[in-house]
Amino acid sequence: MSGNAFLFDVFMTCRARLARVVSRIVPPHEIEDIVQETYVLVCQFKHDKEIRRPQGFMVKTARNLALDHVKRAEWRLASSLDEQMEALIEAGADTSDATFKQAASDEEFARFCEVVRQLPVQCRRVFVLKKVYGYSQKEIARELGLSEHTVEKHVAKGIELCARLILDSESSQVMDTATKRPLARRRG
Repeated sequence: MSGNAFLFDVFMTCRARLARVVSRIVPPHEIEDIVQETYVLVCQFKHDKEIRRPQGFMVKTARNLALDHVKRAEWRLASSLDEQMEALIEAGADTSDATFKQAASDEEFARFCEVVRQLPVQCRRVFVLKKVYGYSQKEIARELGLSEHTVEKHVAKGIELCARLILDSESSQVMDTATKRPLARRRG
């Protein structure tokens, strides 16, 4: 069996696993491209005889491609923000207020991301597709193979848990100014 035929068989065997690994890192519409890119990249590897665990190699390659994809997206976002700030400076705008607003917005976004990471996996997937990417319930149901009713429940649960987690994190950050110790939280 030739090297590419063997790699194709291995790829077809672990394709669903690759998609699951990648789905934890990138948005749903990017998964298939990264899975396909994994196969192409592995086929281009010159030392395919040296690959001892081809499935593990493909999974690692897919994961690295997905992480690279996210890094590139973050870099593009940061570059765009830098360009906007430069445009404000050139226009003579008061950037101190804009800088403060951007920093506050970044902090709030980081807190939101941390809270979303704490959601159960399926709930998090549905919540991110709905609230971050703007998918409709019907699109999410089709994408994840769920009923629209289940999607609706996950969105509601995600909103409720996020609100509760944000409130808990804010109340735990409140300090007693006299003692410089965290105030005890009341459970109600």
